[in-house]
Amino acid sequence: MPVLTDRFERVHDYLRISVTDRCNLRCLYCMPEEGVEFAPSSDLLSYDHIVEVVEIGASLGISKLRITGGEPLVRPGLDGLVSRLAAIPGIRDISLTTNGVLLADQAEALRRAGVNRVNISLDTLDPTRFRFIARRGDLKRVMDGIEAAARVGFSPIKLNCVLLKGVNEDEIAAFLKMAYEHPLHVRFIEYMPIGHADDNWKNHYLPLTRVLEIAQEQSLDVERLDDIVGNGPSEDYRITGGTGSFGLIHPISDHFCKRCNRLRLTADGNLKPCLYWVDELNVKPALGDPEALRAIYMRAMEIKPLNHEMAAKLAGEAQSHEPTARRMSQIGG
Repeated sequence: MPVLTDRFERVHDYLRISVTDRCNLRCLYCMPEEGVEFAPSSDLLSYDHIVEVVEIGASLGISKLRITGGEPLVRPGLDGLVSRLAAIPGIRDISLTTNGVLLADQAEALRRAGVNRVNISLDTLDPTRFRFIARRGDLKRVMDGIEAAARVGFSPIKLNCVLLKGVNEDEIAAFLKMAYEHPLHVRFIEYMPIGHADDNWKNHYLPLTRVLEIAQEQSLDVERLDDIVGNGPSEDYRITGGTGSFGLIHPISDHFCKRCNRLRLTADGNLKPCLYWVDELNVKPALGDPEALRAIYMRAMEIKPLNHEMAAKLAGEAQSHEPTARRMSQIGG
């Protein structure tokens, strides 16, 4: 049996690495507009320490990495880290999640370093609405980043669209058109209560059944797919005759925990078995001690719960564990 197997016989071969909790945007579903307290640089894992943690993970079966944040591209020298991670025996796939604002300038270096594919956040195609959702930034820079990603050969290129009721649901048809006309993979994502479960979340939550309803209203002929690289929890479709695809990631309405194969390493050095729950294992005391780091990975398998129970939070029902108080930007998506 593979080494990193939890109590529910789920094999873990995927590590998501947050390199910073800082971001150049303030998306309304991710962090407050003002007053965000970022971890001091001295609290973040150094690149040397990240490599050390990944080397132990690779020896236990980790083969896929995703670099996240915050916004990972705000941390200097990221391509150097990627080069080192790509050289670790057993690591066969490195991907990146970014808001795209800085991607045009860094895409070529990251591709050369070993990033295979990118996920780019894109919640709207309207510049004014972009400023409302992101609270700063420029949609054009994101679109330039998407073009650069295609030019340097990232494949596939996935666009992550968090659907917000009353905010951007009227753009579903436009995103479906994008997935039809361009070789892009649009992924609609349900709004998750990570670090907050207030009325704002409940009021803006939209189940992704709405996407398929819109497709039907538009008389689009869609077919299920199972060949998208790195599809993870996404339920994927192609519009007949189209060049791209679209996917649904619905952790609330149809959670995907039974197939979970991932762990998360936060920028400040905690290994999280589950995105939603409070449980974290600090790797810093184990740095320099391979056996201690292996023990932390194994402990993560022991304490990982069966599922996240976000649907219970939406329904106002009791939960079996304590949800995290960290925002998504502090964990790494």
